[in-house]
Amino acid sequence: MTKKIYEGYTYIDGGVCAASGFLANGVNCGLNPDKNKNDLGMVYSKEVCNAAAVYTLNKVKGAPILVTKEHLKNSNGKAQAVVVNSKNANTCNADGIDKAEAISKLAADCLGIDVNLVINASTGVIGQVLPIEPFEGAMKGLVDGLSEEGNGKAANAIMTTDTVQKEVAVEFVIDGITCHLGGMAKGSGMIHPNMATTLNFVTSDVAISTAMIQKALSEIVKITYNCLSIDGDTSTNDMVSVMANGLAGNKIISEENEAYEIFKQALYIVMENMTMMLASDGEGASKMLECTVSSAPDRDTAIIVAKSVIRSPLFKCAMFGEDANWGRILCAIGYAEADFDIEKVDVDLKSDKGVIAVCRAGAGVPFSEEKAAEILSADEIYIMIELNQGDSVAKAWGCDLTYDYVKINGDYRS
Repeated sequence: MTKKIYEGYTYIDGGVCAASGFLANGVNCGLNPDKNKNDLGMVYSKEVCNAAAVYTLNKVKGAPILVTKEHLKNSNGKAQAVVVNSKNANTCNADGIDKAEAISKLAADCLGIDVNLVINASTGVIGQVLPIEPFEGAMKGLVDGLSEEGNGKAANAIMTTDTVQKEVAVEFVIDGITCHLGGMAKGSGMIHPNMATTLNFVTSDVAISTAMIQKALSEIVKITYNCLSIDGDTSTNDMVSVMANGLAGNKIISEENEAYEIFKQALYIVMENMTMMLASDGEGASKMLECTVSSAPDRDTAIIVAKSVIRSPLFKCAMFGEDANWGRILCAIGYAEADFDIEKVDVDLKSDKGVIAVCRAGAGVPFSEEKAAEILSADEIYIMIELNQGDSVAKAWGCDLTYDYVKINGDYRS
């Protein structure tokens, strides 16, 4: 995946361990029979963090979501650790909350911290009882193995049908002080924009209040993760959490000032990149799709149109077939629930192999099918839509729909 360059921000290694004071680890506790695959992960800060989170809007919520919400409420927006497992979602289980609390308590006791400082998360199959014994047997080893280089092990632990680990981090300056923000994500299927993403954990050494983290997170989610769609299904366990421990040493950010904008941009860069990674690794995907809607009357209209295109199954199939069937794009634009004049709309298709105009003023224009096929043969396809009715811009991300998507989800529980 091609990372976009932003002035003043440098990509660095380390993921959730890129920020000062953060440690991580991942182990196989026995939930996954493949002993080479981690299924239990942890992220830990040496200092208590200000924290915030956003969660799935699915009416069915995994027990970890409910427990984490309660913990952050009880701690007044403080957190110090994340404990997360894959293979079992701990959702739709009568004892789910008890199990999530027990796992949090095991982690807290091994770390020597208050249980309300633990963010709990799970991903995997819904409706299967989660055994507590694997956690009891593995938690001490998980904690003992925490390290500043453990980000990769933690990122591996949250993968389900993911084919690659998803980590990104940036370095930037606030008031002359070098700061860091990094994250890890998991997700390949069951992703749809409805405060959807999957599981995503972000860490930073910036000193910033809980209220400002929550404000920045809620704003950035709207234009990154909520603009991501793989298959139209919103998961029951989706969560994005941010923990900031202040160890960079900047003056605490408690209002919307220049420092806040720098932090928010760093959060955007990390979350945008993770969104693109999720889109690139969609189940069975062969192409990452990015739809940009420009010159819209307002940002909400731009978002609605971009999302309408990116989640169209017919459009996604056309991209898999490398078919410049631009009528499917216009169709998806046309049923978007927003007010605009379709007769002013222009559409281009773009990749690293070139760009081609396929629609002007709501109507088709002559183009080379051979050139279009060449452009669509790339791994990353960009759909450029101009509404020509304002100054607002938004993006949405997704992937093509392939034969392998059905194969993967046909035997997901096996």
